[in-house]
Amino acid sequence: MKTEDNFVRAETAGISLKRILVPIDFSPLSKKALQYSLRFAEEFRAGLTLLHVMEADIPPAFDGFMIAPPISPNGNRTKCANRLKVLASSMAIRATNHVQSIVRTGLAAYEIVEAAKELDIDLIVIATHGYTGWKHFVIGSTAERVVRAAPCPVLVVREKEHEFV
Repeated sequence: MKTEDNFVRAETAGISLKRILVPIDFSPLSKKALQYSLRFAEEFRAGLTLLHVMEADIPPAFDGFMIAPPISPNGNRTKCANRLKVLASSMAIRATNHVQSIVRTGLAAYEIVEAAKELDIDLIVIATHGYTGWKHFVIGSTAERVVRAAPCPVLVVREKEHEFV
C-alpha cells in the first residue's frame, strides 16, 4: 500500500464514492457540512445531491410528546427549491462532477434515508447541533436517526470539532 504522510491513499484502500448526499437546512452548520462534502466530491470525483426537507408545520406526536419541533421553512416549496438550486449551482463550479438539488416534504430523517436508498448514495454528510439532555429529548436528533437507519456510511459534522478538510 502506498502511504503519504502516514495516510493510506483512497485508491489503494479501495474506497469509492460516486454519490454523496448532503441534507441542507440553510443553517451555517449545514453549510459547513456542505464544505466537507465538497472536499470529498473533489477528492473522489463524486456527484453531490443537496437535499432540503420541508417538514409539516404541525409536528407528529407520540403520547403527548412532540417528536420533532415545528419547522416553517422561509417561504414556500418553490422558494426553498430556488434557494437550493442557487446553492447547488455555486457548488457545481468547484465540484468535479454533477451537483443536483432536491426538495422533499415529510419527516427529515425519514426523507433523508429514503432519498439515500432511492439515489443509491455512497455517503451522507449531515450536520448536527449536538444537543444533549432535555433539549435532545424534546427536539431529538435528525442526524442520530439518519445514522441508525441509513443504508450507507454517514459523516456527522458538528459545530465544535477538529477541522480536517
